[in-house]
Amino acid sequence: MMIYYFDMKSNTKSIRMTFAKNVKNYRNTLKYSQEKLAEKTRLSVQTIKDIEGCRRWVSDNTLSKLARALNICEFQLLLPEKYDNDKKSGKSSLKSLISLREKVKGLIDDQFEKTLNTGDY
Repeated sequence: MMIYYFDMKSNTKSIRMTFAKNVKNYRNTLKYSQEKLAEKTRLSVQTIKDIEGCRRWVSDNTLSKLARALNICEFQLLLPEKYDNDKKSGKSSLKSLISLREKVKGLIDDQFEKTLNTGDY
């Protein structure tokens, strides 16, 4: 029988650091200030600072608010950096997809607006 020792304290710290770093990275990818993210999540700016500074853990509700505001799934905030596939540019494939999604969304919104204004259905 094998016995595995699991260092819960060290693993928890690692998860918290990964989470804090991911929140900041996704926020920066979307070019959101901490104030804008706070506004979108209805959290205080200090809460965002504490999360990114790894001084505060979050509830499942706050996790969902952050993911929704950052246009990602909750689990993506917990993925370690080793899932970063594009080492040269420093951007992960997930971050690249978010950026692409925002661009496409903007183009669709522009086209929709143009169609409504011109009446060309």
